[in-house]
Amino acid sequence: MRNLKKNVISAGVAAVMMGGATVAQAADSVNVAFFLEWATPNQIAKVDKTYDDAMGVDVKWTNFSTGVQMTEAMLAGDIDIAYSQGLAPFVTAIQQGAPIKMVSIAVIYEANDCFVKNGLGINSSNASELEGKTVAVPLNTMADFAFRKYMQTLNVDISTMKIVDQAPADGAVSLAEGSVDMACIFGGDSAKKAGEVGTPIMSSQQKRDAGIGSFDVVSVTEKFATENPGLLRTFLEVTHEANANWTASDAQVSKVAADAGMSVSTTKNQMAGFIFPTAAEQKEQFFGPNGVAVAAAESLGLVFKKPGAWNVDQKIAKVITGEYLN
Repeated sequence: MRNLKKNVISAGVAAVMMGGATVAQAADSVNVAFFLEWATPNQIAKVDKTYDDAMGVDVKWTNFSTGVQMTEAMLAGDIDIAYSQGLAPFVTAIQQGAPIKMVSIAVIYEANDCFVKNGLGINSSNASELEGKTVAVPLNTMADFAFRKYMQTLNVDISTMKIVDQAPADGAVSLAEGSVDMACIFGGDSAKKAGEVGTPIMSSQQKRDAGIGSFDVVSVTEKFATENPGLLRTFLEVTHEANANWTASDAQVSKVAADAGMSVSTTKNQMAGFIFPTAAEQKEQFFGPNGVAVAAAESLGLVFKKPGAWNVDQKIAKVITGEYLN
């Protein structure tokens, strides 16, 4: 924790050098987006106001249903930092020229599942029978990315499918009602409900064998990063310190579960496969030359590339930076 105040002090010194207006801005508040049903260790720091104390500002948290909504809120000026935004909505946003940056990795996890309605008799061995069926997908999210990768791996022509854009909670309801044949889901409670009436199209082992995985990022607006680099570094330090202090004790899980809006058992199950890389690991593995972050974003860029979009190969590295990791 001793390094946290240092960044705030540095930010203050820089702000003084840049003028009083910046001082007022840095001393104001910081708006952070997060997901319910997505348990992470930094919720301990969120609940305990550790962020507020270390950054010296009021940190206001707002929950969103999808990473696409997080982007829209950042573009509207309502959110400064999006915590655990999916890589897919981040890449889609920058392809469309959104002034945001990826500054850290929030969590690495197994790819989101697509649940096939029980009783249809469809699994990975006869996945081609999904052609002509209806699937609920929260478009431009990591669940969307997983869906497209699964169908590609299983040789399913998605052009024959009716794709319905639904948030995970709605997708789980549609699957239960039978209005869709498959639903691609993220979020602990939504996945649990979908699992009660459906079965993942690919097993965990099949996903690993196919190299299909996921990670979420910490993204920020360019404006916030430019005007408040010290606050941003401190936010990331508090996050990494919370990750380092995570022991999965009953008290910690209970606190995170309450903040995530989930039961203790659901929270434990969800977090069992989560990996929270340290700042040093991120700088070495994700943000270095030919790092995982750029490579994965490039892959996603190809999946989601649209006419007139960015040339991902040449420009994406400019919005992916580890410079705020201490």
